[in-house]
Amino acid sequence: MHSSLSPKTALILVDIQNDYFPGEKNELHGSLEAGSQAGRLLEHFRRLGWDIVHIQHLSARPGARLFLPGTPGAEIHASVQPLENETIIQKHYPNSFRETGLLEHLHANQVKRLVIAGMMTHMCVEATTRAAFDLGFECLVPADACATKDLNFQGQAVPAGHVHAAFLAALQGTYAKVLTVEEIIDLLGE
Repeated sequence: MHSSLSPKTALILVDIQNDYFPGEKNELHGSLEAGSQAGRLLEHFRRLGWDIVHIQHLSARPGARLFLPGTPGAEIHASVQPLENETIIQKHYPNSFRETGLLEHLHANQVKRLVIAGMMTHMCVEATTRAAFDLGFECLVPADACATKDLNFQGQAVPAGHVHAAFLAALQGTYAKVLTVEEIIDLLGE
């Protein structure tokens, strides 16, 4: 149960799907570790009986090669496998609120604070966190439960570690508190 002093909190697990894991179509740097840490948060929320939302990206655009509906790559990874009673919201854009029922679900459950974990740090996690802040939610982002990949900008290679750090640094402060899974579990308490 949530105490009357703390805001009602939900866990949002963004796109922790098979295509991002080793040997798959778009392996991310540190996806196994991030999935494992997200799994720790998931277990904590299950123990507390708090709201959990799994976000599953399904590609709707022609020529897409990732997250194709009905393929194993689009399935939610075993590290955060949803239980039958847990909410799964499917999306087609980086922002998990765009053209989905996420906002309505959170309002119906009187959620005020979100823990947003998942993949990719620089894309769907970032887009969802900024949108959540703009919609009035307090956001916590567990740095060690997110993963991303190497990028390239105007011929300059940007290693995944730098991408991860830069995007989390941009979210830290105004848009979210960026912490570790351990720090978030301590903050949320029992």
